[in-house]
Amino acid sequence: MNSERIIILVIIVLIGLVVAMDIHNKRKLKKQIKNQWGTFPSNSRYDAEKPLKKSFEKLRTFNDKESFVDEITWNDLDMFSIFEELNHTYSSIGSEALYKRLRLFDLNDLDQTNLEELITYYKNNEDRREAIQYIFAKLGKQDHNSVIDYLTSSQKSRPAYLSFFIFLGLLPLLGLLLLFTAYSNIGVIVLIGSIMFNVIYSQSKKASLDSELNSMSYLVRCLGSAKEVAKINHPLNGKLETLLTPFRSILYLSYFFRFKGSGEAEIIIDYLNMLFMLPFIAYHFAFNRIKHYEKEAIQLWELLGNLEVAYAILNYRKVLTLSCQPEFISENKVLADKLYHPLIEEPVANPVDWNRNTLVSGSNASGKSTYVKSLAINCILAQTIYTCTAESFSLKRGHVMTSMAVEDNVHTGDSYFIAEIKSLKRIMEKVMTQEQCYCFVDEILRGTNTIERVAASSSIIEWFSKYQSLAFVATHDIELTEMLKAKCTNVHFQEKVTNESGVSFDFKLRSGPATTRNALQLLQVMEFPTDVVAHAKEKAQHFDETRSWSYSH
Repeated sequence: MNSERIIILVIIVLIGLVVAMDIHNKRKLKKQIKNQWGTFPSNSRYDAEKPLKKSFEKLRTFNDKESFVDEITWNDLDMFSIFEELNHTYSSIGSEALYKRLRLFDLNDLDQTNLEELITYYKNNEDRREAIQYIFAKLGKQDHNSVIDYLTSSQKSRPAYLSFFIFLGLLPLLGLLLLFTAYSNIGVIVLIGSIMFNVIYSQSKKASLDSELNSMSYLVRCLGSAKEVAKINHPLNGKLETLLTPFRSILYLSYFFRFKGSGEAEIIIDYLNMLFMLPFIAYHFAFNRIKHYEKEAIQLWELLGNLEVAYAILNYRKVLTLSCQPEFISENKVLADKLYHPLIEEPVANPVDWNRNTLVSGSNASGKSTYVKSLAINCILAQTIYTCTAESFSLKRGHVMTSMAVEDNVHTGDSYFIAEIKSLKRIMEKVMTQEQCYCFVDEILRGTNTIERVAASSSIIEWFSKYQSLAFVATHDIELTEMLKAKCTNVHFQEKVTNESGVSFDFKLRSGPATTRNALQLLQVMEFPTDVVAHAKEKAQHFDETRSWSYSH
């Protein structure tokens, strides 16, 4: 058997392997989509927060949404963990859209109406939902895809020498043609030589243009996915078709930009693309078209993201043991039944009746911080994904801001107290705009001494009452609950301390301020020296009776 036949046979075998593996992978992917529905998303090596945040910050400049969950609030409430429980998406378009939705939202009804229409569509059309999921799953996820960064950048470059890339891409074809002529020996040399050169040159060129090719690759393949999604009848079809119109001339390039994955078929295709210099050639053709329709490309990216966000929310509602859709009201209050924290495995549900500034007191680990965070998280979820972890939830639309997990800032040199008052000041500045704001503070001003803490805290909380915003403040200071009882609602959590069982909690919300102080009793249970416990109790009793401290001599 001569060399020409061997080469042809190898090519046929390679093509057969690619086709067979592609069919196997498609069946496996469809089965995976069906099996994963109705479960929390599994841990993925994709969707790290750093690239998600980078894309969000770029995309935010193109949005005029009314409310923004700032960095302090996002971290205080561990909202990225909420995102991970919600993130039942299959492409980076969906995960970036979901991340943006949790951090940026409108204070009106239109978005909710459009999103619920899409969610209802998925709920009533399981086959079509799976078909759309499959399209996005084929696209896949790619951290640091930099599509939004690329689209919003004023400096875009393209690899030069298009004619040179075309020449290199044609050389393997020329070698194949020469195999069937009298110059077959030359054909073998041209074919093998061009294969070796093109693969090596492609690798080196891709390294210098990695960011550009990476962005264009994912964007063009997204356009190919959009074309497939447009074939399925769904509520966003009309808008999708309109946005696709400027890009139809480059849709055929999507196959040349297939992402190199870990599967055998993807690896083979990636090398074939390098062999014929297809990514570089395709990049040139796609570049000019996309450059002139940046706005439409961003809108298309967001629309595709919404298609994924909708089924991620539907899945979240399905896996939650108890959930509801919020009711938006005009009164300045928040009401809820059986509210619970979505990240706790066995949460204790509590009611909410928040119609004026509220103080929640209680000892450490009694549940007050968890309750405050549960309420803050649900005020965000209600207005972003229209889903609450409660039996019922109603509120007036508004901003959500927190000051909880304050830390020293070694970069700016801020002490704990300075960081704390800066955190509080940003909330107060938002409140002064007269916009509706839900403010959550955990252990207010704990970074300073008791006298100044109580004096400043009471003044700040009284100041809040001058505005329409609502404040929910967790505190250890019983003095505050007494000083502000006429201006604030008091609720509390309590614990039980016994010699037999130590400390125990039921995590149930109760009306009124905390009336017990069990820290000294806990010292006794933990077998501190008896004279230390006795002396501490004497000092506490003296203060309760005289409102002054006794001093040792």
